[in-house]
Formats: sequence, C-alpha cells, structure tokens
Amino acid sequence: MSQSPSPRDRLGVAALRGLNRVSRASGRGSGTVIGGRVGLAISPHLLVSLAQGRTSILVSGTNGKTTTTALVAAGWGGDVVTNDTGSNMPAGHVAALAGSTSPRVALEVDEAWLGAVMSEVDPRVVVLLNLSRDQLDRASEVRQLAERWRGVLGDADDRVVVANANDPLVVYAASDARNVRWCDVPTPWQADAQSCPRCTLALERADGSWYCSCGFAKPTAITTSLRNGLVIAGEHYEMRLALPGAFNEANAAMALTALAAVDVDVHEALARIEAVTAVAGRFTQRRWNGRTLRLLLAKNPAGFDALLSTVEPDGRDVWIAINARIADGHDPSWLYDVPFEKLRGHLVWCLGERRLDLATRLDYAGVEFRVVDDVDELPGAERPVDLFANYTAFSEWLARSVPC
Repeated sequence: MSQSPSPRDRLGVAALRGLNRVSRASGRGSGTVIGGRVGLAISPHLLVSLAQGRTSILVSGTNGKTTTTALVAAGWGGDVVTNDTGSNMPAGHVAALAGSTSPRVALEVDEAWLGAVMSEVDPRVVVLLNLSRDQLDRASEVRQLAERWRGVLGDADDRVVVANANDPLVVYAASDARNVRWCDVPTPWQADAQSCPRCTLALERADGSWYCSCGFAKPTAITTSLRNGLVIAGEHYEMRLALPGAFNEANAAMALTALAAVDVDVHEALARIEAVTAVAGRFTQRRWNGRTLRLLLAKNPAGFDALLSTVEPDGRDVWIAINARIADGHDPSWLYDVPFEKLRGHLVWCLGERRLDLATRLDYAGVEFRVVDDVDELPGAERPVDLFANYTAFSEWLARSVPC
C-alpha cells in the first residue's frame, strides 16, 4: 500500500514545480534538471515516494533508449509518465513523475544509473537494449557496466527483464535474473563483444548465433524480430513501422515485449507504435535554406553504424556535424571506429567544432568530403540531405531548421 508523502516530499515537489515554472517563464528551458536536483536536495528519497503505487517500465542501454521509451509510452496508450525531455538520471525522473499522477510510467535510464534507479523505483519491467562504448572521456568501460548490471539484476524476484539475446554483454548482465524474456533482434554492432564476458576466450559466431567453448551461449528467445514482422511467445505479428531501419524494428520488438509483460494487448500496442513517425526530432524531415534535411542523431560508433545503413545509395549529399562538448564527450577519437567507408560514393560535408577531425577520418576512409567553416557556405540546391549529428550539434540543427 502506498504511503502518503511526507512534509519533506511535498516541499520537494513544490520547489521542483516552482523552479520549472520560473525556468519556462524566463525562456531558459523546461528546468527539469535543476528542478529535480533541488527537489532531491530537499527530499533525498523523493524518487521512491513519487514512484510508489505505479507500474513502471525502465529502459536502458547505450543506443535506442529514447526511442524505445517513446515506443513503450506510445504503445501503452493514454496518459503515461515519461521523461521525454531526455533527462535520464534521477533529477529528470523526479521531474517527470512530479508532473503527472498517471499510474503508468516509462522511464529512460542512463546505463550507469540503472542500479540506483531500480532500487528507488522498483520497476515491474526492465528493458536492456545493448552495451557498447560511448563518451570515452568519462564513461565506464562497457564490461564494467555489464558487471554492475549483473550485480543488481540478480536480486530481482518477480521483476521481468526484457533483454537483447544478440548482445553477449547484455546476456552476461542478465544471466542471473530470475525472469528474463530474451529478444532475438537485429544487433549488427559486435565490435565491443568479440570475447566471452565470462571467460575472455574468443566468441564464435555462426548462423545468427554466438557461443563460447566455456558454455556461455546465446539463449533461446521468446521474441524474434523478422523482416516486417515479429514473433512474441509463439504468435506472429506483421509490423510496418514509420521509423526507418532495422534498429528501430529491434526497439519496437523490445518495447512490445515489455508491454506484453504488463498485460497490454500486443495488437493494439503495435498499431499505436506503427503511428510513431519521429522521436524528439529524430528521423524528422526539416527545411533549412531551401534544403530538405533528414535529421539523424548519432553519438557513438554503434549508433553511426546502424544509421549509416539507412542512407540510400542514390548519391545524395550527406552532412555530418560533430561537436565535443560535455554532453557529447570531449574525446572524439571514437570517430575512428565508425565504418565511414559505407559513405563512399557520397559527398560528405563536414560541420561542427570537430569538423577537421571528421574530415581526417573520412580521408582515411576514402570518402569525398568538404570542410565547412560557416554553415552559410553550404549549397542551397533542392537535393535532399541526410544530416547526421551528435548531441549538441543535433540540438543546434533542430533549432536552426523548421518542420517540412
């Protein structure tokens, strides 16, 4: 039974809401982070209090958190609490929960914070998408994250864990959980799991599976993603997503598996998910200076690898904008792990603060490029453009352009 909020909890929520209102009124943004931090400073257990009595689904992983969380919320239907501002740590979570009394919650959670948030929120379902290198200047090595996940997931009793069976690091992390629903979904990036996370011997891969001589192997899945469809618990569903790419088919399959775990009708949830055309500006068609731009957020090698597969081989222009601020990670050396060779045959325009680093990498990849010091130098022809950008560059282009 839920307990009534304490006076400190009520004060924390009041301060959070007040700061957010002031931030919005002054044009300084939604204020979710600063409001959440102040609320937690007043009431350190505010997240526990706000999450009580609600059915929560948490989504974590290196890539696809925002999209999968949005698909969970859309597929659930109706009023769902979610941190759609992208604030995926406790400050953002308390801000989201304080903004709605809905009993249904879908939260994106930063990989490093998953254990702490699980202990506070007590979710019904935890979705584990993938683990790969990200923001090398401050993020833990991915195997350390897998160990941390493993330590908290093994303690769950009736909690459902929806996990990617094609990512050996995720399988290792979820192996001790008692109620796992494995998902066989497209996972082309394998560079961060070449060796066994259990014994460190090389993993063998064949016929869509993987295994190690020590006995560690891909588990049997309850969900299988097929071309234009999926199978969940033996039932086949046709799937026609508006969002592009096999990676979004994987995100949708895992979102639907999570929703099935909280007794949502999969057919109805799928219909709602198929209607999603964009998530937080991603995959949207925009206009700028007479050009039609498709905006794509790519922030690490695995994300770039997935998105590069969506570029049509029609010789269209590709713009890539790379910054290296706090939100992006200050170390851009990850560019050398991106398979930019896939862009041979396209002209790539290098934008952003680290455009010279990008140009050097493209030169090694044998890709034709132009370095752009001022965006006004970009051509204004009507030819469509795929625009890839990491966090802060993406935000800049979202603000600079307008919807089609």
